[in-house]
Amino acid sequence: MQVFLTSLSSIAVIVLIMALGYILRRTGWFADSFGSNIAGLITKIALPASIFVSVMNYLTRDKLASLGVGILFPAVAVIIGYLIAWVTVKVARIRPGRRGIFMNAVVNANTIFIGMPLNNALFGAKAMSYFLIYYIINTVSTWAFGIYLISNDDPTIDKSEQEKSHKINWKKLLPMPLVGFVVAVVWLLLGIPVPTFMNQTLSYVGGLVTPLSLIYIGIVLADAGLDKFKFERDSVMALIGRFILSPLVLILVIKLGTGMMGISLPTLMRQTLVVQSALPMLAVLPILAKEAHGDVDYATNIVVMSTVLFIVVVPVLMAILQFI
Repeated sequence: MQVFLTSLSSIAVIVLIMALGYILRRTGWFADSFGSNIAGLITKIALPASIFVSVMNYLTRDKLASLGVGILFPAVAVIIGYLIAWVTVKVARIRPGRRGIFMNAVVNANTIFIGMPLNNALFGAKAMSYFLIYYIINTVSTWAFGIYLISNDDPTIDKSEQEKSHKINWKKLLPMPLVGFVVAVVWLLLGIPVPTFMNQTLSYVGGLVTPLSLIYIGIVLADAGLDKFKFERDSVMALIGRFILSPLVLILVIKLGTGMMGISLPTLMRQTLVVQSALPMLAVLPILAKEAHGDVDYATNIVVMSTVLFIVVVPVLMAILQFI
């Protein structure tokens, strides 16, 4: 019951901040260009700072080295998830502007804002190292490949320009959030201490990510109109992929590895990984969609729905954990 109330409280915070963005936009506080401005601030500055601080605060060289074979399970599950999502995009004929968003929605999760507090509520600090396993995979998946899928699903670019963009585009292959992660890992391995002033500065800037992302979602909702918020086919498929397919694939991968292949994984690690695989979608999806001229309304729709529906997913997830 306590875990459910904690999850409900976290979701209430998310909804209230989105409501703030919605109200301020509707009352004329934000100009038309404000959404685009904060989108650039988040993806190019705040997110890299947030990722750097998270790695430095929650990882050590010993923990990084001890992650071991455990990291293979979510990695394999993510690869399978992308393959299934790609096939679904082709079979269901999801239109351009939604394809990259859909595949990210199915595979990548909101590990920091929802995943971390929920994991602490369920398992305590002793599971933090296991949480970091999924966090690393989710971060690399999102900013090394997921953002590439969204960027190359720009419906405003014709096929010839897309072919050119597929050759070498370092801006897409090395987005700033991934650069922040790589720099943090290198910094950690070199053992260079982070000066206090630098750590505080990056912490403050990184702290902008969640509130600004949620305010942005509220702005998009205000511009689109709440009457457009609906359970359409593509949205339902994305929700099924996020809440059913993603954890199911990981459970099967774990069962295969621990059963048929004889790999030993602590129960707490298995439960932590499965919890993280069933989280709501990334709060920054609408911002990434905006930057790639994708379907922002669709991205906002599925992020909001997955966040709200997670209230129902939590008790079901807790029941499933007893058998993992």
